[in-house]
Amino acid sequence: MRSSKLLFVFALLGIAAGLVAAHYFSIVQAPQPPLFPPPSNPYARGIYAQGILESMQANGENVNVYPDAASGAVTRIYVNEGEKVRKGEPLMQLDDSIQQALVRQQWSQAQAARALLEELKAQPRSQILAVSEAQVAAAQATLKTARDTLKKQSEAYRLDPKAVSKDALDTALNTAAGAAANLEVARRQLALVRAGAWVYDVRNQERQYRALLHAYRSSRALLDHYTLRAPADGVVMAINAAPGSYVSSQGVYDAYTQGNAPPLVLGNAEGALEVRCYVDEILIPRLPAAAQMQAQMSVRGSNVDVPLQFVRIQPYVSPKIELSNQRQERVDVRVLPVIFKFETPKKVKLYPGELVDVFIAAKQKAPKRQPKKGMGQ
Repeated sequence: MRSSKLLFVFALLGIAAGLVAAHYFSIVQAPQPPLFPPPSNPYARGIYAQGILESMQANGENVNVYPDAASGAVTRIYVNEGEKVRKGEPLMQLDDSIQQALVRQQWSQAQAARALLEELKAQPRSQILAVSEAQVAAAQATLKTARDTLKKQSEAYRLDPKAVSKDALDTALNTAAGAAANLEVARRQLALVRAGAWVYDVRNQERQYRALLHAYRSSRALLDHYTLRAPADGVVMAINAAPGSYVSSQGVYDAYTQGNAPPLVLGNAEGALEVRCYVDEILIPRLPAAAQMQAQMSVRGSNVDVPLQFVRIQPYVSPKIELSNQRQERVDVRVLPVIFKFETPKKVKLYPGELVDVFIAAKQKAPKRQPKKGMGQ
């Protein structure tokens, strides 16, 4: 009997707890007021476009600085983000130790070729000429000795054939002939030495010297490309590489986007901003004419709405990848870039690369005034 009463009490307690829970969870919580109202279209027939803030440029976008002919690890960065730079000022240095060694090697090769060319042009060398002249004199003396010996043996053989053998007479004759031939060789060798270097050898060496000199100048010019310099006056907006990072003509690998980014980004030196908005291709037919275009920009995370002034249209419809910077992204939507300028509001900070919401519409025509009727009408 007692256990039945306990079961009845627990059942009542469970029912009470269920009723309390049902009442509690049925209470509707009042929504929290938003920190700022979401962007709304201020125009009756306006179109929406995503925009991105960038440094104001007369043409194109921000200047992305890449190494054009060199690659390597970053050894030094000369500037800081936000710093103003002048055209030609060094921004970043890549490792050029191998290229410097190649430049020194090619310079030494060119100088060796030049020294050989000067040697050819300086011929005949006085010492070699003296040796050739001495060889001619020695050949002349040898020939005179051989002829004198032949003359004596010939005269003795004429007076008494038994005094000199026929073999000895033939040997003397051959010796004189050989001495004459040796003299002719020595004279020709002297003439060759006096003539100096062959003109074809000089021309060939000149070409080799010029080729090595051009190779040195080419390597020297390439060495200058290991220093990234500012292509124009501007402000350093972003540095995406650090000392030790590998940089190539494709940029530097970004671990966050898993793609390549420019090593440095330069903006306008004046610091003025503009907004580049991307109008979806399905909305392009509703885009007003340039003279009739008005627009407003809403800054995300604030209550700031900024009126925009039309600047230009970039007349090329491209895939919608600019806002995410993902070149391998598969997209089906294409967009038309439209550029506006604006006066920077004082109550909010704006930075290049910030995403904004843009609303575009046609200016409303003022209604025509009806002429006032006269008193007699």
